[in-house]
Amino acid sequence: MSTRKEQLHQLCTDYIATREAEIKSAIADAQEAAANETKSSAGDKYETAREMMTQDINMNQARLAELYKLKAELTLVPTTGVNSHVQIGSVVHTTNGNYYISISIGKMVADGKTFYAISTSSPIGAKMLGLQAGDSFEQGGKKIVIDHVE
Repeated sequence: MSTRKEQLHQLCTDYIATREAEIKSAIADAQEAAANETKSSAGDKYETAREMMTQDINMNQARLAELYKLKAELTLVPTTGVNSHVQIGSVVHTTNGNYYISISIGKMVADGKTFYAISTSSPIGAKMLGLQAGDSFEQGGKKIVIDHVE
């Protein structure tokens, strides 16, 4: 039986794998389209289409590079141990929701509960860092209390 941290970590890993496959597919599609583009009698049209495909490939390669950075950050997130203070790898339950301090990918569901995967560089992640159960902080003019930390 896996722990909640392991489940959340796996959901993050699955998210990255899915996004990676989508981006690689988009790159391959654009490369295939560029290779199949034939020069038409309207020469500028050919050049414009190829340039647009090249820009699409470059944009997706940049997205893939960012995804690889997230993947590398995720490898540094511990999946074992219990934390008394909020730190990387913590599962934090607050009056405003549940958070997994790891990488910023947003909403996910584990054991029927909603969690938000956030990084310590996000505004709420930065405010929670180092706090413990019973501590509070303010976010968007709202007081948020940490119920417990896993």
